[in-house]
Amino acid sequence: MNDTNNAIAPQPDLKTLVEAFILVSDGPVSFETLAQALAQDATTIDFVVAELENEYATRGIRLQKMRDRVQFVSAPEVSEQVQKYLGLDTAPRLSPAALETLAIVAYRQPITRPQIEAIRGVNCDGVVHTLLARSLIEAVGELETVGHPTLYGTTFDFLQYFGLTSLEQLPPLPENMMPALPPLLDQALVQLPTEPLPPLAPETALALPPEKATENV
Repeated sequence: MNDTNNAIAPQPDLKTLVEAFILVSDGPVSFETLAQALAQDATTIDFVVAELENEYATRGIRLQKMRDRVQFVSAPEVSEQVQKYLGLDTAPRLSPAALETLAIVAYRQPITRPQIEAIRGVNCDGVVHTLLARSLIEAVGELETVGHPTLYGTTFDFLQYFGLTSLEQLPPLPENMMPALPPLLDQALVQLPTEPLPPLAPETALALPPEKATENV
């Protein structure tokens, strides 16, 4: 009997399995789902995902993370070429009101519509509906108060729109530009630049370039 034929194939390591499971998942997959599938705890999965994120940081594919979910996307710097290759039309640009509202959600999330309106000083029904329709924000829970208003946060599409891999890449805002609820900062507004700015520059607000990443399918 040939011992070579009976040799047991080596088992893939955990990082390889996590990478494969994220790749074949139909959309963003949660750490909890990966942990259950691999009989691991969420902390271990988080550590492995961080390693993968570093390994993919300079490649054509990036690991994108939002709260407790992850997915693979194409690199932001090749978005134009990917869109042309796939024959995708560029989505219409957001209005200044929508961009301002989106910035408030990004930096204050989770946040309710009344809280957004308290910061902006105007009704935001239409703008919030637009951002929901564009899948740039989503309901992430309810505020434990009278009426249980919906709490909103940003989405994976938000990360893709701005070419980010996680919310940690949002550029920090100066204190006088941080959206705050009255009376902490009276009717504060986030002033948004018209041109993209380098990430993580200490003096910059939220940069608003066109879509930067395309989800791998």
